[in-house]
Amino acid sequence: MTMTDMATRPTPLETPVPRRSFMKWSAAAGGAAAAVGVGAHYGLLPVASASAEPSGGDDAGEKVVWSSCNVNCGSRCPLLMTVVDGQIVRVDSDPTGDDEMGTQQIRACVRGRSIRQRIYNPDRLKHPMKRVGKRGSGEFEQITWEEAYDTIAASLKKTIEKYGNEAVYLNYGTGALGGTVAKSWPPASSPIARLMNCMGGYLNHYGTYSTAQISAATPYTYGAGAGNNSFDDIVHSKLVVLWGNNPHETRMSGGGETFVTQTAKRQSDTKFIVIDPRYTDTAVSIADEWVPLRPGTDAALVAGLAHVMISENLHDQEFLDTYCVGFDEEHLPEGAPAGGSYHSYVMGLGRDGVEKTPEWAATITGIPASRIVQLARTIAQAKPCAIVQGWGPQRHANGENSARAVMLLAALTGNVGITGGGTGAREGSYQLSLSAFPTLTNPVKTSIPVFLWTDAIERATEMTATADGIQGKDRLEVPIKFIWNYAGNALINQHSDANRTARLLEDESLCEMIVVIENQMTASAKFADILLPDVSNSEQPDLVTQGSAGSLGYLIFADQVIEPLFECRTVYEMCTEIADRMGVKAEFTEGMTQEDWLRKVYAESQAKEPDLPSFEELREKGIFKKKNPAGTVIGLQAFREDPVANPLKTPSGKIEIYSSLLQKLDETWTLPEGDRITPLPEYTPTWEGAELAGTGDAPLQMIGHHYKSRTHSTYGNVAWMQEAHPQLVWVNTLDAKARGIENGDVVQVFNERGRIELKAHVTSRIAPGVVSVPQGAWYAPDKDGVDKGGCTNTLTSWHPSPLAKGNPQHTNLVQIEKA
Repeated sequence: MTMTDMATRPTPLETPVPRRSFMKWSAAAGGAAAAVGVGAHYGLLPVASASAEPSGGDDAGEKVVWSSCNVNCGSRCPLLMTVVDGQIVRVDSDPTGDDEMGTQQIRACVRGRSIRQRIYNPDRLKHPMKRVGKRGSGEFEQITWEEAYDTIAASLKKTIEKYGNEAVYLNYGTGALGGTVAKSWPPASSPIARLMNCMGGYLNHYGTYSTAQISAATPYTYGAGAGNNSFDDIVHSKLVVLWGNNPHETRMSGGGETFVTQTAKRQSDTKFIVIDPRYTDTAVSIADEWVPLRPGTDAALVAGLAHVMISENLHDQEFLDTYCVGFDEEHLPEGAPAGGSYHSYVMGLGRDGVEKTPEWAATITGIPASRIVQLARTIAQAKPCAIVQGWGPQRHANGENSARAVMLLAALTGNVGITGGGTGAREGSYQLSLSAFPTLTNPVKTSIPVFLWTDAIERATEMTATADGIQGKDRLEVPIKFIWNYAGNALINQHSDANRTARLLEDESLCEMIVVIENQMTASAKFADILLPDVSNSEQPDLVTQGSAGSLGYLIFADQVIEPLFECRTVYEMCTEIADRMGVKAEFTEGMTQEDWLRKVYAESQAKEPDLPSFEELREKGIFKKKNPAGTVIGLQAFREDPVANPLKTPSGKIEIYSSLLQKLDETWTLPEGDRITPLPEYTPTWEGAELAGTGDAPLQMIGHHYKSRTHSTYGNVAWMQEAHPQLVWVNTLDAKARGIENGDVVQVFNERGRIELKAHVTSRIAPGVVSVPQGAWYAPDKDGVDKGGCTNTLTSWHPSPLAKGNPQHTNLVQIEKA
């Protein structure tokens, strides 16, 4: 089977489903939802059938319509969909542009090209339903839209009257990303947020599952608004260090960074070093060297590199003196203790008295001391050097310090703010200036860390600002009682410790109402009390903004390709009906339809971007592209050119290697034993970290990598993707041999939190002592509790990181054995 999605029609798996031909639905654990009663079946749509559910309208003949793939991969790709008799029969990629950076074609990846199998999927939800079994059982019965709206409205009124608006929570969801109206992330920008803001607000959250630690840590180094150079700028670099950054799998489309990095590599003599526990697809395709370090030891490696640079006078002392505070004792901020500088920390003159030699770093990172010395010299002597970290290193129990340490390396070598250099953060990208759908102001000012919503159900009134990162007040006063879950699989699948989370949600005395708006029967959808069938983006019009594409900015008009399938409705229509029942319809809609809002937002965008064509022209052309008129993006360029006139938004106005703000938090926050917040980006050992690996019943470090088969969990139920890229656990050849495991064996990976079953990929492309389970596979426990879906979060922990209270989903110890 090819993955280019040529002109073939989806084949029906079963007999067409007559309208309202069943009474009860059951989603069996680990499989597609199955209809029960009156002989109904849950298969793909037929090409044409008078008795079938609507398959896309009555339009005769053939037409081609612009649409898009809207998922959370850092990209957004245009798609051309061919429709015959109301059904999508072919998907093609962007035909515009060329093979030059800044004007390139935005070629969809293997996921976007399989989108028909997601639109016409056996797991596709068809009707509004309410739960009739235990939460999580997936047992539902069909109801009318009116009953669904009435039930939700009644529950909202009851919750607000009894507990207040703070008891209503918008759960994290990124399944509808990049749109203007049909937008689930950030939740505060969604139609659900506008609805709730019309009636008193809701409990908000800050941070993301992708970036909680680095987002919290970066302002303490660079202040707010700091970015990095765009990848197309690396044509000016002598060396690129991709630190835990794997764009060829995470952002692998033409709308992402694969094209940009490969083209830049061809056009220059730039050398690439990839530092990562895995020899990733990025390393395979562009790396000159691979440095496999142990997970969570990034700050130790930076300290070892810094020791070499300082000892051999390879660091940029002039840059550090001019632009930074805290590197040495002469430039410590007021109130910092003697011996508190990074120089003192590295050279053994700080509070721990330990010299961070290459030998010291080698015992922690697993990288030989001689290699650390060589790496330090290579990085320091390459002028300019672009250091670009991904989001994997920060998704650890000590992730804030890992992120700050990599940024410090960019400052230590003087590469910040220059062409060919970088800040050590994630790559930057040119963005068009576009307006957004207005969601009004949230009257509730309380906000929780995104990862702690389960805590806010279980122990809300114990949660405080200094222990749990509560913002807007000193402590929470009420628990979460009502959850909106729109286009998100983070209720179960993408949240940590899935078994514990399932047990929490099963308890109806805690959270009393869960409303899920989704178009697939996901692992999270099975935990709904009311389940509303959403349309796909191909069944509604929307304006879709770009992801990350170097110096190319673009906007897609993703038009309505087919009529909504079955009884599916748009989220805007759902919110309008609920607003009507809550007495705020006029305020919510302002008398406008979804297309009216698109026209209004687009007109505002035209005022910011005068080059945009008319609304109708964009609808016809499908995409607007604009090359960055400034060339490449250079992070902190103005600060580098004149730090006095353009100070950073830090207390000192400079790059803060030592943070007085973090010093204060260290003194005032209450942390669990073993957790630390440090003013310097020190290496901090953690629970289930590298020091504990090789011991006990769970001796292997487990991480989870992003996978070309899915974007997080989106596309996780697409048959083509499962066939082309099956769920496999990566295990080093030495670790496999010690356990009698061969490539392709069915194995179980387990710890005290759970057990998953999947096949082994035995390879030397991962560091010894480390296993990696591709994240996003759908949680599917069998009757014995063994997760046959292979979801990495069956094994991860609720224990948050110290500063961001973020998800440490790569900090785990496990064992692996043949099944």
